[in-house]
Amino acid sequence: MSAFALDATQRAFAAEVRVLGAERLRPLAESGVDGSAGAVNRPLLEAMGKLGLLARLFPGVSEGNPTRQAAATDLCILREALATQCTEAETALALQGLGSYPVLQSGSDEQVRKWLPEVAAGRAVAAFALTEPDAGSDAAALSLAAEPDGDGWRLTGEKMWISNAPEADFYTVFARTTPDVGARGVSAFLVPADRPGLSGEHLELLSPHPIGTLRFDGVPVYRDELLGEENRGFAVAMRTLDLFRPSVGAFAVGMAQAALEAAVDHTGQRVAFGGPLIQQQTVAHTLAEMATRTEAARLLVHAAAAAYDAGERNLAGRAAMAKLFATEAAQYVVDAAVQLHGARALRRGHLLEHLYRDVRAPRIYEGASEIQRTIIARELAAGRVGAPATTD
Repeated sequence: MSAFALDATQRAFAAEVRVLGAERLRPLAESGVDGSAGAVNRPLLEAMGKLGLLARLFPGVSEGNPTRQAAATDLCILREALATQCTEAETALALQGLGSYPVLQSGSDEQVRKWLPEVAAGRAVAAFALTEPDAGSDAAALSLAAEPDGDGWRLTGEKMWISNAPEADFYTVFARTTPDVGARGVSAFLVPADRPGLSGEHLELLSPHPIGTLRFDGVPVYRDELLGEENRGFAVAMRTLDLFRPSVGAFAVGMAQAALEAAVDHTGQRVAFGGPLIQQQTVAHTLAEMATRTEAARLLVHAAAAAYDAGERNLAGRAAMAKLFATEAAQYVVDAAVQLHGARALRRGHLLEHLYRDVRAPRIYEGASEIQRTIIARELAAGRVGAPATTD
């Protein structure tokens, strides 16, 4: 893939994922999970595992030979294509990756062998546990305490806004092993969900989504459950976010594309004032703006993903740009599509009613838009945005 277009194989893969999303996954998503909105949809995950979609997140894992290198382009293709057809499937896939990539990139061989084939098959649910009640955008301020205890630690504190909590089978948990040193005192752990002292509860959101709180009451973790090095866990989190921020942009592009297609179809068929709405200049210009922002967002996402896969350094600014522009563009496109549809788009069950609820959250999670602007400005000041690429 160049930064500007998918190749023929990638386009075919995206088309295949769209078909699978519409025909195989959307019915499972719409069937609900035991009548409980916001619960982890395990049948949906199992179907995605059987279709081989989850395995695309972890190159080589299904063959028992993981590469330990995430494929950012595949991730973005998957997320955009699924989002055009079934945002529930897209989110389920993304959360499996988010919770598991710290294990792929920083875990031991034993951790990878034990957990990632189960995640790829849709049999194990993963979660990324970083945010706390008083540590959201300022992730380095987290206070979940990891106190030394024999050959390990005891975790005490709380996590909040954790996707797949409290239903996940394991959590990538970021805790403070050294107090009062900010990001330098954070470690990452792989914590099985059946560990004594670990509990949690669901949170209800505007758009039903598996998310909740976690409470750690002296939860034991052991040295072989450390991900990477002690006190270097913040780097584990940032490497994961550098990968996932462009793919959040891909999710947003998928929602924008679905809204754009719906708007073009509706305005082409809806007759008012003597002709189709699309023939009215104000409507046509709105559609043109929607299409332009969607394509610009897609290009930023592709460029950031290609840079990641090429091993370029200083990715934080590019990842932040992709997430910022794509999520803000998607908010505009979905809102404009609702406006062009009128009241019918607000009816419960309409595609745009669904997208209107789903599109808001990506501007907040994995770093709010304001944080992305801060990252971009910091990278500009350091001369790392707009400089020639390097893989050294």
